[in-house]
Amino acid sequence: MIAAAPVHRRRFSPALVAGAVVVALTLIPLGYVLVATAAMDPGELARLVWRPRIAELLTNTLSLLVATVAATTVIGVVGAVVVVRTDLGARGWWHAVLAAPLAVPAFVNSYGWVSLTSAVQSYWGAVLVLTLSYYPLVYLPVVGALTTLEAAPEEVARSLGRSRTRAFLTAGLPRLMPAVLGGALLVGLHVLAEFGALQLLAFPTFTTAIYGQYRSAFASNSGTVLSGVLVALCILLLLLELLLRGRRRLDRVGRSTGRKPEPVTLGRWRPVVLLGLLGLAILALAVPLYSLVHWLLVGSSTAFPVGDLVSALLTTLGLAAGGAALTVVMAMPLAWLVVRRRGPASTFLERAAYVANALPGIVVALALITVSINVVPALYQTLPLLLLAYGILFLPRALVSIRSSLEHAPPVLEDVSRSLGHSTWATLRRVTLPLVAPGVGAGAALVFLAISTELTATLLLSPIGTNTLATEFWSNSSSVRYGAAAPYALLLVLAAVPATVMLSLQARPPKVDA
Repeated sequence: MIAAAPVHRRRFSPALVAGAVVVALTLIPLGYVLVATAAMDPGELARLVWRPRIAELLTNTLSLLVATVAATTVIGVVGAVVVVRTDLGARGWWHAVLAAPLAVPAFVNSYGWVSLTSAVQSYWGAVLVLTLSYYPLVYLPVVGALTTLEAAPEEVARSLGRSRTRAFLTAGLPRLMPAVLGGALLVGLHVLAEFGALQLLAFPTFTTAIYGQYRSAFASNSGTVLSGVLVALCILLLLLELLLRGRRRLDRVGRSTGRKPEPVTLGRWRPVVLLGLLGLAILALAVPLYSLVHWLLVGSSTAFPVGDLVSALLTTLGLAAGGAALTVVMAMPLAWLVVRRRGPASTFLERAAYVANALPGIVVALALITVSINVVPALYQTLPLLLLAYGILFLPRALVSIRSSLEHAPPVLEDVSRSLGHSTWATLRRVTLPLVAPGVGAGAALVFLAISTELTATLLLSPIGTNTLATEFWSNSSSVRYGAAAPYALLLVLAAVPATVMLSLQARPPKVDA
């Protein structure tokens, strides 16, 4: 019997160094906010913090955050359970329908609703639109996690006298928590940083207030204070998710090695379930798509400038692909550290990487502008600086997906590879990367979707003459030229379809045996 060679851990691993560099870059916007805040007069700072406007924005933002996260979590989890765990017919088709709203950006969704009725310009309208836009961020990871669960733990629970529902809640649901919490965290961070949809819905939050402050003054003390409060909310959200996640390990050797649970028969509940799924599809997809077609046909400002449309489409695809690649590279060492080298340092680095995601793109852009002008002037208004902004803004999307895959990848396989004499890099290439490839693909697709719809950072940081579908759409829709905005919105949706299909296939439910 051959004993496995001991695995020696380096005190300072390359992953730790790479992770520290990535986090240092992501913390540039936070440093900008802290330095600007520290430079303020204490009296003025206190006056800006303790004022009715802050209380109003805090109430709006928190109420919107809680309601949207709760609604998206319920819809995402219930939808995933119905598609994966029941005898629902045409489950592949329904899965594609439930994932499809990812292809409709939140501000396009709000454009669709607002252009049809002003009744959605309210708190409940904001909750509705954001929920319809973001629930797939919970649905997709839960579907992916459900397809990996085996029947044994729930069967053991049922053998102890528990009902099927209680067995799932006690033995199945806890193993879904990383996916549920990861998706809910992404939704929460998106709500905190959402600008375009909320501006169209006329619902004031910290992001819309910050935009207004910085639009009136490049360096605004009030805007800086608002940004600081937003960062504090993000940190609280991260701490809450960390507390709920705990330290459970979920990896196992092998994939699909156990028997899958038998599907639940819907029976008399089938019409109710089908009606609910159909209603969700109509609200999330039919309304915005109908609005687009309506304004394309009857809008007085409708035009089809082919050259401008093609140019904006190619620019959008190029920026999204480049930014997605960079962001995935940035996320890899952090995901590996937090799963394979658990400890205070790795946890701190992972949590710190999420902070910038709660800052609106305009704050990230202004921070990078300030730093580049004062430190590296040659980077100002260049493509590398714009791609770095994308990486900072959307790192959590890639990090959540890669971490989720790595959580279920057995570390013993990596230990065996190293015991056989393979180097760390060879093990990474031949063992680790194939195991996390689904998470890498899902993360890249999520980042691609986010970049293709990003507005404010693109407007401020892109080289002169750079126009994307999102910026052209925003220019027209904010001027109430709905017809002129419609072609750009339609191309945005079409450009997002491949990434959405990839995510849908990545987390597709298993087939039911006849």
